[in-house]
Amino acid sequence: FKPAEKTYTTDIIFTPTLKNYEIIFSDGTVLVNEGTERERGEVGRDMVPSVVNSVLVSSATVLIAIPLATIAAYAFSRYNFFGNRAMLIWILTTQFIPAIVVAIPFFTLFRTVQVFGEPLLGTRWGLIIVNMSIVLPYAIWMIKGFVDALPGEIEEAAYVDGANDFQVLFFVSLPLIRPGILVASVFAFIMSWNEFLFALIIGREMRTMQVALMTTSAMRGVMWEQMAAAGMVVMVPIFFLALFIRKNVVDGLTMGAVK
Repeated sequence: FKPAEKTYTTDIIFTPTLKNYEIIFSDGTVLVNEGTERERGEVGRDMVPSVVNSVLVSSATVLIAIPLATIAAYAFSRYNFFGNRAMLIWILTTQFIPAIVVAIPFFTLFRTVQVFGEPLLGTRWGLIIVNMSIVLPYAIWMIKGFVDALPGEIEEAAYVDGANDFQVLFFVSLPLIRPGILVASVFAFIMSWNEFLFALIIGREMRTMQVALMTTSAMRGVMWEQMAAAGMVVMVPIFFLALFIRKNVVDGLTMGAVK
């Protein structure tokens, strides 16, 4: 909230300014100081589309990954099929692979694979697929813990009453583990929202907010006032999301702790 000319001072500002936010959401033509020729609103050209891309990519990732993770977690928890344990361990080991190791293979693959006649490289769908590969293993393990904490007697009672597998899953189990699913959704959204490396390499024109922050560092130096304003834009949605669902997060994290 400091004016640009006060960035490197320790003066206490009693009249905060929103000028920096005007700059980052402008088309790059807003001057930091009126009457000067110094244009430093470069980040504004990228921030608005980057906000849209971040919201769409993160939301789509959660909407696709969480239902898949929920069904997979339920199957791993309730059904003892061949290779159950081995598959769970394999899913867990994927989290130990550094992102930089698979960045080039993803880049090469998406440059070749086409959807609707266009390569996945530089598209939102490419970012969504990459984010799902990051989010899914984490979400499966997290939701499985909530399913494991659900007493099996509740489902057995539903079977006794004549319910089939579909009814037990969607009308008995899922409502009871809803806080856990919500917690997993929030963490999945945050992981997708904060993703930087793949958004930088694969996103290209579809850059997200994390990549747009790089534009605050230019040949003129780091534009600290714009970086601070853009950083607030990145953090505020997550803050209000966590504030809105804080009760469900607490319920989900403590689920199964008390019998």
